[in-house]
Formats: sequence, C-alpha cells, structure tokens
Amino acid sequence: MRYAFAGLASLAAVLITTSAQAEVTAQSGEGFVSRNVATVPADARQVWLKLIAPGEWWNQGHTFSGDSANLTLTPQGGGCFCETLPEPEEEDRARPGLAGSVQHMRVIYAEPDKALRMRGGLGPLQSEPIDGVLTITLLENRNRTGTQVLFEYVVGGFMRFETEEIAKAVDAVMAQQLQGLAVSLGAKPPAASTRTRPAAESETAEPADEADEPETDSESVEDAFGDLE
Repeated sequence: MRYAFAGLASLAAVLITTSAQAEVTAQSGEGFVSRNVATVPADARQVWLKLIAPGEWWNQGHTFSGDSANLTLTPQGGGCFCETLPEPEEEDRARPGLAGSVQHMRVIYAEPDKALRMRGGLGPLQSEPIDGVLTITLLENRNRTGTQVLFEYVVGGFMRFETEEIAKAVDAVMAQQLQGLAVSLGAKPPAASTRTRPAAESETAEPADEADEPETDSESVEDAFGDLE
C-alpha cells in the first residue's frame, strides 16, 4: 500500500478542536519546521502510554501496509518506530522471509511523561537524502486535568521537492496525526470529518527523473504524497 500524505487539500485545514495550533514556523531552501500543538484532557502518564502505542491512533491511511495495527514504537535510545508489512496471502505459507518491514524513525531521546525525540524522514521524505527530527513534548497542567502536546518536526537537506509545497503537506499530515492522538485521549473530534483518499497500490512516491524538473504545484505534491504514513 502507498505511504502517503492523504487528501492534502483538506488536511491543510485540519486542527484539533481543543486549543490547537498548526503552522510551518520556518522555511528556506534548506528545509523547514512544522509545529503543531494541542491540549488534551488527560494527564502526562496517560498521554505517554498512548503516544508509544501508535497503532491506536496513527491514521492508517498514512501507513505502507494500510493498517495502523502493524505499527510499533520502542521508547528507548535506538528504538524503532517501525511497521510490519505482512507476508502476501498465498496458499504456500511455508516459505520464510516474505514479511517486510519499514523503519519510519529511530528514537534518540525518551523521557517518560515528558519528551520523545525521533530521527528520520517520514513518507516520501524517506527516499530523499534529508534529515528530520521530530520532538514530541508533553507539559501537564498543575491540576493534572490536561496536558499540552507539542509536535515539532525539523527537516533539512537536499530534496527533490519545492520546500514551500512539501512543508505545507508535511505540516498538514503532522496536524492529522496529532489530531488522532488527541481524539484517542478524549479530545473532541473535528465538527466536520476530513476525507482521506484510499491507499494506492504502490507504496513509494515516484521522484522526478534526473532529466526532468520535479512538479511543484499543489496538485503534484498531493500526488507525490498520495496516500501516507
């Protein structure tokens, strides 16, 4: 299945309804910063335990396998935010080595109830020689009735996409993932549901050939990110 940034035109408007903010806070020819914040009605421990179980809240339209249940996250240095690609359903089940796997990101910092930092390029960024660092910070309020959750994704390096367009796409998808986490913790879902296109047959976005210039309008970027992580 295709790992893609699904329905970018509509995702750009997605915000969590409980005190949320989403924006590209910085960008240049070298990269960009996506920042998404939401407040959820749960204490930091509840948020942490949900955060490290991405199969319970990550949008399945943004996976390679098409099923969030195949996602795992090991919250320790060197741990993997990974996905299992189930082996094909065939009559001959005796052949080993047919299941696949994906490393979406690698954990470089984990402090329970406070912060999780991972490194890696999500979605089609995986095929580019870029570096990306996602820092997720939890800040519990004083009466332990709510927690502010911050997703900050910093991306830099050479890539075959226009920075402005790819930054919007990535920010929209990060907003959707934070929305999934928040709703799973009791936040009120958006008033109007957001449509996402179904996963396509091919997993990876096709980069432009060396002889061709990459397409950069919003439609082409949506196609490149097609149906994600």
